[in-house]
Amino acid sequence: MEYKNEWKNEGPWSKANKMMKDDFPDTFRNISRKAGLQIWTINNMKMVSVPTKAFGNFFEGDCYIVLNIRENKGAAQSIDVHYWIGNSSSQDEQGAAAIYVTQLDEYLGGSPVQYREVQGYESPQFRSYFKSGIIYKTGGVSSGFTHVDTNSYNILRLMHVKGKKHVTAKEVEVSWNSFNNGDIFLLDTGKLIVQWNGPQSNRTEKLKAVLLAQDIRDRERGGRAQIGVVEGSNERESPELMKIMTTVLGEKPNKLRDAIPDEKHDQMQTNSVRLYHVFENGGNLVVQEVATQPLTQDLLLSSDCFIVDHKGSSVMVWKGKRASKVERQEAMNRALGYIKAKNYPPSTGVEVMSEGGESAMFKHLFKSWTEKGQTKGLGNTHTVGKIAKVDQVKFDVMELHAHPELAAQQRMVDDASGDVTVWRIENLELVEVDPKTHGQFYGGDCYLVLYTYLRSNQKQYILYMWQGRHATQDEIAACAYQAVTVDSKYNGAPVQVRVVMGKEPRHFLAIFKGKFIIFEGGTGRAGAANPESSTRLFQVRGTNEMNTKATEVPARASSLNSNDVFLLKTDRVCYLWYGKGCSGDERVMAKTTSDVLFRQDKQVVMEGQEPANFWVALGGKSSYASDKRLQKEELIHSPRLFECSNQTGRFRMTEVYDFAQSDLDEDDVMLLDTWEELFLWIGKHANKSETTDAWKSAQEYLRSHPAGRDPDTPIISIKQGNEPPTFTGWFDAWDPLKWKGENAYEGMKNKMSDQVDYMAHITADLSNAGIGGDGYRAPGGPISSPPPYRTHGFDISPKSPTIPKAKIPPFFTSVESGKYLDPKLLVNKEASELPEGVDPSQREEYLSDMDFESLLGTNRADFQRLPKWRQNDLKKKAGLF
Repeated sequence: MEYKNEWKNEGPWSKANKMMKDDFPDTFRNISRKAGLQIWTINNMKMVSVPTKAFGNFFEGDCYIVLNIRENKGAAQSIDVHYWIGNSSSQDEQGAAAIYVTQLDEYLGGSPVQYREVQGYESPQFRSYFKSGIIYKTGGVSSGFTHVDTNSYNILRLMHVKGKKHVTAKEVEVSWNSFNNGDIFLLDTGKLIVQWNGPQSNRTEKLKAVLLAQDIRDRERGGRAQIGVVEGSNERESPELMKIMTTVLGEKPNKLRDAIPDEKHDQMQTNSVRLYHVFENGGNLVVQEVATQPLTQDLLLSSDCFIVDHKGSSVMVWKGKRASKVERQEAMNRALGYIKAKNYPPSTGVEVMSEGGESAMFKHLFKSWTEKGQTKGLGNTHTVGKIAKVDQVKFDVMELHAHPELAAQQRMVDDASGDVTVWRIENLELVEVDPKTHGQFYGGDCYLVLYTYLRSNQKQYILYMWQGRHATQDEIAACAYQAVTVDSKYNGAPVQVRVVMGKEPRHFLAIFKGKFIIFEGGTGRAGAANPESSTRLFQVRGTNEMNTKATEVPARASSLNSNDVFLLKTDRVCYLWYGKGCSGDERVMAKTTSDVLFRQDKQVVMEGQEPANFWVALGGKSSYASDKRLQKEELIHSPRLFECSNQTGRFRMTEVYDFAQSDLDEDDVMLLDTWEELFLWIGKHANKSETTDAWKSAQEYLRSHPAGRDPDTPIISIKQGNEPPTFTGWFDAWDPLKWKGENAYEGMKNKMSDQVDYMAHITADLSNAGIGGDGYRAPGGPISSPPPYRTHGFDISPKSPTIPKAKIPPFFTSVESGKYLDPKLLVNKEASELPEGVDPSQREEYLSDMDFESLLGTNRADFQRLPKWRQNDLKKKAGLF
């Protein structure tokens, strides 16, 4: 189909292009190639750097460019460039931002992934850069840029805070009319920030708002402001703070508005994914559909550009490395033209990437994705044949516990040397299986397998629920019910893993020491009459006792595979058939497995030298998979974390980008997708319906995944506080003691209550004087006049006198006072370069709370609970050691 080319660079975009044409060298001269975040705003068609202290503050009348550079272990840097469009920004500024992003992409060698962000609809990745939240400010910077003045208290504003994982705060009218019962509001008076929590807000929202208030205090006030919290459900507990609020806002109405539902779109996957070839023909945009899901990587041709339409989510543009320069430069413009032609909302997300620099989300839309020269795990090339084969390395158990990231990548919590108990479901009850037959599973049965191991001298448990392909629905339901019973017996400590026949995870195979055998049908119950066939064929895969299993397959020649070993049992003899592609290790393991299955003598048969009776037993000779096993890289996908919650009244799954342990919400269920496995992490305050819905949604997530995922992928259920290393290894700097102390929000609230000891002084100041002055200065922006709102008893306007200095505890910077120093004086400094009196081994003690968390990635209390070696490791990385 063709669309009229209304999206070409004309009008303001053309004007912007002409204005910036000769500025390329100067514009990018000071761009740093080091890892980190850099932000610019568009001011008079120029890129103007935003100071670090203003990061996270966005004026609604402006456009911004955000550059994020990440260092990847053992790989090149990842570069992402975003341009952010404020709701009130001009077409000229939007055009300038888009063109600068294209030029910046060229300047950085074409490797960045480009993103278009619209205010209120920012991508999870963009929001992840601002952990404390994003603040939308009214106005713009047309009146000139200024530095951030951390000594200015000439401020009065009210911010409406929304969000749990990704917080946004929008400046609203300083009036009770702006409030509602469901959200959180920050009343910022310069020296005091009052956080008012709506009665219907939850603990996580309150905590995020506290962090935002602390961020404002530390970055905009140099740590000099105080923070107070008012619980809207119990305002009588905070009389001094309420007095301040009523002084500024007037008397509180008897009734506030009801909670406002979130308007954010869910980051849900859609199974409507299409690939288009997009090009220009005679001034028109030509869109040719190439394929629908599941997409495969070979559809992308290096000589062209393509659009992947993830309908309802985003539009992604892929630029082949041999595509023309014009096509590559026009990629973003074509994406916008496509969105307009399709009548998609202007807020639709856009990603533009070059071949070889694809984003993780883009790769997840394809059934398979491999990188050139990609290897797995510890560097062993992964080999596959017609059916994938897993090479497993045996690790020292202490190595796995010391390096959970290794345990996570290899899906092994330990060396499988723990204790094993197996039960079979019989008449809907549990019957323990004789240890002599451990590892022998029948397709007509369901089993529970309890694995017990030690970690730091503490017992840990994994409860596997194995479902036979031919088991009845009643047996499957009874298996789940009995799992709950066993889980309760161990006080909820076991990690629960659903295992579908034939889809066993690596650790499950390892605990049976090379003797795991699947019988296609029948049952292992004592006295049961199983249909006995005179001929049975088993396919054996594995190179050691950690990864070997034997699976019964149809006894016919077409089941054979040249890459494997097969056991063929007849009435008279047992054949051990070695395919041409199998290794010596595989033959050894097949011999071990055959001793478990059959006591009779085995006759070794090499492929191509089979006796006639061998083919007779299989019903005659026929073709089978005989291609030599190809060298192919293991499919590696970045892990993804989703929040599963029904706190808005309906069940939602929202992706959390650049996740950390702190993103695991105690009130919700989280889904971690590592491709081979799905983890369901259950917070201790998650409600029952969320847990139930999460299980269903995990299965639906697999069924609807655009890459055509295996619906039988193992689903692992974990309760908060009982995380195995196969889970924690996907998180950086996992702290096992994080949830041992008091609730994080209550702890912060109590600390702030202890610090706010001068409320009467501020109340008096507000009562005796107006709030305002010559206008208030927003970080990184111009001096702007707050709107002339009236507070209770006086007018707040730029003409009002400034607030007299309140009797606020002084902010010390001297070392002798035991308070805080600028990080620049402490980081990456030799002992001789430190300020007098600073202990070189305790530099972190001289940081403010904000700087402490920014540099070390954790708060003081959690840091103190870490082992000494871990503390030193974090300090070294931060340049404080």
